[in-house]
Amino acid sequence: MTAPLAPSDHRPAVLAGFLGWTLDAFDFFLVVMTLTAIAHEFGRSDKEIAYSISLTLAFRPVGAFVFGLLADRYGRRLPLMLDLVFFSLVEVLSGLAPNYATFMVLRALFGIGMGGEWGVGASLVMEKVPPRYRGMVSGLLQQGYAAGYLLAAICYFFVFPRWGWRPLFFIGGLPALLALFVRYRVQESEVWQRTRHESWGQLGRAIASHWKLFLYIALLMTMMNFVSHGTQDMYPTFLQRDRGFSPSLRAALTAFSMVGALTGGVLAGLASDRIGRRRAIVLALACGVLTIPLWAFAPSVPLLFAGAFAMQFMVQGAWGVVPVHLNELSPAGLRGTFPGFAYQLGNLLAANTAVVEAKLADHFRDASGHPDYAKALAIFALIIFVALIVLAAIGREERGKEF
Repeated sequence: MTAPLAPSDHRPAVLAGFLGWTLDAFDFFLVVMTLTAIAHEFGRSDKEIAYSISLTLAFRPVGAFVFGLLADRYGRRLPLMLDLVFFSLVEVLSGLAPNYATFMVLRALFGIGMGGEWGVGASLVMEKVPPRYRGMVSGLLQQGYAAGYLLAAICYFFVFPRWGWRPLFFIGGLPALLALFVRYRVQESEVWQRTRHESWGQLGRAIASHWKLFLYIALLMTMMNFVSHGTQDMYPTFLQRDRGFSPSLRAALTAFSMVGALTGGVLAGLASDRIGRRRAIVLALACGVLTIPLWAFAPSVPLLFAGAFAMQFMVQGAWGVVPVHLNELSPAGLRGTFPGFAYQLGNLLAANTAVVEAKLADHFRDASGHPDYAKALAIFALIIFVALIVLAAIGREERGKEF
């Protein structure tokens, strides 16, 4: 058994992994927060701009596969640095897009960069953290996603009312600076150095030999992505269209809900070290089902704030277990490719979540004849939560596995 790595070795990796996913999510959610403004400037409908979200999600598996293979073949650090610089550059260019077609192409390219970061960063962190801390660190790492959403909401609150949507994407170029931190402070994974594959052929055969496990993880991550994107991507649009929230109030509620997400992710990750990975996921989702009425149909603004907080607490509670659960399930020598590619393939299969919810809202019209986003989001969430509870419960886990 290998001795746990010293704290001075794993802490820079944890910080880099958390910040990388935070800034990645920040860049992604800028489109979610500014969807109606972008639609107005380009003369397009909400649904057409929502396709850019789907496009980003659809291209994430490409990035996960390419950067994951590089990480398993050449180490975690170099692919992580290249990825950070790539998606930062694309984000800045998105803010300069002169028309709808250019914007869509750039969002597809951003999906490649976004897809590469999670798998490489998560494998680097999980391979360095001592087993007894994995659950807690997993929750913290995954909540970089919620932190990015929170950061996007804060920047939207201060920047958008004064300067519009484009300057927000210029701020999205900041992750390139994180590459310097990775270069000078983060050490390569010793686990990768011991389990690395000596050739591309050897790596390919190892991946092919575990295809059944990969299919289960990909299906699990498809349902997980339905849960997160189904409760997040169209929620600001619901607040504006159904509830008439101003940009400032939408940003405030989103920020408040992300505080719940950050809390739930860390606590559920920590709890998974005691009660198991699957039980922690199932418990969080079951509580999420009970939260749906308050989240979608709360009769007052304070209760809607409480519902959004509780929902993201549960959703990100389930997600907080994902990094450690997937890395423990993944075979040695394949942690750069397996978790990230399965995760992003799930994103591909769930890429049309925002479009599906928009179409459901068009179908479920309210008494005034307007699209009913509340009913659409609630029905979608109920179906997906129950299906994922069953899928997570019948799977397996390898809590505390030595890498």
